[in-house]
Amino acid sequence: MTDGHASGRRRDDGGVMAGKSSSEELGAFLRARRAAVTPQELGITPSYGERRRVPGLRREELAELAGLSTTYYTRLERGESHQVSDAVLDAIARALKLSPDERAHLYRLARAVPPVRGTGHEDQVRGPIRALVDSSLGAVVLVGRRTDILAGNSLGYALWNLTTEEIAAIGTPDAPNQARRVFLDPRSRELFADWERQAEDLASYLRLATAERPDDLALHRLVSELATGSDDFARLWRDHPVRDCLHTVRRYRHPVVGELEVNEEILRLPDDPGQRLVVSAATAGTPSADRLALLGALTAG
Repeated sequence: MTDGHASGRRRDDGGVMAGKSSSEELGAFLRARRAAVTPQELGITPSYGERRRVPGLRREELAELAGLSTTYYTRLERGESHQVSDAVLDAIARALKLSPDERAHLYRLARAVPPVRGTGHEDQVRGPIRALVDSSLGAVVLVGRRTDILAGNSLGYALWNLTTEEIAAIGTPDAPNQARRVFLDPRSRELFADWERQAEDLASYLRLATAERPDDLALHRLVSELATGSDDFARLWRDHPVRDCLHTVRRYRHPVVGELEVNEEILRLPDDPGQRLVVSAATAGTPSADRLALLGALTAG
């Protein structure tokens, strides 16, 4: 595992730039998913003495499982085929055992769904949302569509171990960005006991966000920056992870109160496209609950 710092060399962006067509992205996604599925998982028995040159399924194997010709499926992976039918997409999704999030992503790429349009002020925090954040008893942080930290309460900032300078920058063009913090700031590896899971969740979210907003140049520049500056992000991005993580258990090694295990819920704000409330609370009666309460008391004091 690398330290996440920029190494001074360019890397394959894995399809991060806004200029990539949906057909090219579709091909890259299919190749990544095909490489991630083993023949054994799908009940394919290799011939005796066979030496496989690919880590997952061959194109012809997947085509056979999906009931397609190898030629047609190859055209899909090469970005040369358009107007893919629902029946074909369903067959491919079944053959690859795609999750619901992956299946939706497959359809989005194949259909070239129009990008999500914002309201023009989607990174502004509405007054009622700010009041909700301020009055929350748990640790709450509001993040934008590019993972910029837009707002939060004192316990949320303390749990994420934001510095005084980072907190002061919230609401400005230099607002702290959670993806940059996780992939480019070595302190995140000390804070998150499950750093790899946090990294996978962020990469998966950014893959979904870039597909939803192919015209958001700032978002694509962020992904390119992460791919250039972090070996770990570049590795994850090449695997085309797609998962909309809305709840999980997050583990911390907090520098103030020690080890914490909290339940994290991510709530999308339907009237503010791209904004998400990240709410963290510990199970009552556990040592983590006591430590989170202590952190709240220290923060309030």
